[in-house]
Amino acid sequence: QFIVDDISLETVKHYASILVDNPDEKIQLIGHTDERGTPEYNLALGERRAKAVAEAFMLYGVHTNRIEVISMGEEVPADLGHTEAAWAKNRRVEIKAQ
Repeated sequence: QFIVDDISLETVKHYASILVDNPDEKIQLIGHTDERGTPEYNLALGERRAKAVAEAFMLYGVHTNRIEVISMGEEVPADLGHTEAAWAKNRRVEIKAQ
């Protein structure tokens, strides 16, 4: 799944307002997946997740040239477990200042 949910949209809105107030700042959006699926599929899914968040940032006024989209796929898990709870933590997009 790569749809931005309501809770995540509030986070995007918060950071977008900061970026609008600081026009020289840039961000990286790093998409992650859980371990299920092929590496190729997970890289593509991580990219789609990060792009969905980038589109949300743009809706709140952040220009596309201030956003870098990166996919890590399954390579950098937040949780090394093999349970649904661990997989849920690994399906994410991280926002990093550049």
